Amino acid sequence: MKPRIRQLLFDFDGVLARYDHGQRLAALAAHAGCTPARVHEALFDSGLEAEYDSGLVDTGAYLRRLGETLDCGVNEDTWLASRFAGTLADADALASVAALDEALALGVLTNNGRLMERVIPRIVAPVSARLEGRILVSGALGLRKPDPAVFGRALGLLGWEAGSTLFVDDKFGNVQGARRAGLHADTVTDARSLRRVLARYGLA
Repeated sequence: MKPRIRQLLFDFDGVLARYDHGQRLAALAAHAGCTPARVHEALFDSGLEAEYDSGLVDTGAYLRRLGETLDCGVNEDTWLASRFAGTLADADALASVAALDEALALGVLTNNGRLMERVIPRIVAPVSARLEGRILVSGALGLRKPDPAVFGRALGLLGWEAGSTLFVDDKFGNVQGARRAGLHADTVTDARSLRRVLARYGLA
C-alpha cells in the first residue's frame, strides 16, 4: 500500500534547477578581475562557503570576507548576478511541479546560505506561488543535510509530519538522512526521474 503523501519537499540544485559551478565562478572572476580558480579558493578552499551555508557567518560578514580575499567589493547584487549566471531552471521539472494537485503542500530545503532565499523564487517563478513561505535554506536553519536533525527542524517550521512528507534530492546521502528522520525520500536527478518518483507515490 502506498503511503499517503500530503507534503512534498524538494532539494533545489540538481532537482528544480541546473547549477553550473564554472559559470558562477567565471561571473565573480570577471567582476574581481581574477581567475575562476582564485574565486574557488576564496569561497571553497577557504571554507567560507561552508561556513555561510551552515549559518556560522551572516551575509554581511560573508560578502565582506569574500571581497577582502578577492581585493574588490562584493555586494549582494554582484553575488546574486553570479548565482543567476550559474543557475538555470529545469523547465520540465517545473512543469511536473505545476501539474501537481493543488492540495499537495510544497516546499524547498537546500544547503545554501540566506542569499538563496532571494534567488530561488526567481528561478522557479512559474511555481513560486506554491512555495511561498516554504523555502528553507541551511544557512537560516543552522544545520545542513544530510544531518537528520535538519529535517526535523524544517518540518517543525513548516508544521508538517514526517510520515506524510516525501523528500527528493539528487544526492543519495541526503535521501538517507531524510529517511533516518522518518520522511519518505527518494533520489531525483532530472525531470524524468522526478516524474518516476511522483508516479511511484501516486502523485502524478
